[in-house]
Amino acid sequence: MTMTDPIADLLTRIRNANRAGYDKTDVPFSTMKESLCQILKEEGFIEGYRVLEQEPGDVVRIYLKYGEDKEKFLTDLQRVSRPGLRVYVDKEQIPRVLGGIGVAIISTSQGMMTDAEARKRGIGGEVICKVW
Repeated sequence: MTMTDPIADLLTRIRNANRAGYDKTDVPFSTMKESLCQILKEEGFIEGYRVLEQEPGDVVRIYLKYGEDKEKFLTDLQRVSRPGLRVYVDKEQIPRVLGGIGVAIISTSQGMMTDAEARKRGIGGEVICKVW
């Protein structure tokens, strides 16, 4: 069975594991998913990730981040652009998430980056998701 939106699947798996209080979750590997995980790690929403080589395909293991008493660093993830409705913005229209508390992840011609980085470089692109 083919998956129509692998990025939405990644976000849903992270969201569900976070709400259930799991320490880690596994998702099928792709370079785009790895780039998303790298941004989530740099922004402090997840503890880290590792690419595991397994049969029949590679897997990205995502380690979720919690504070003392299991308080969550990640409140929610929201898919913006999807296969049926792509959302593109230019450099003036890049969204701010909760007044700068959250992060919008943008896919640009120069790779995946946060909304702040895209504004700094002066480029637009496809709004993949919002995280807060």
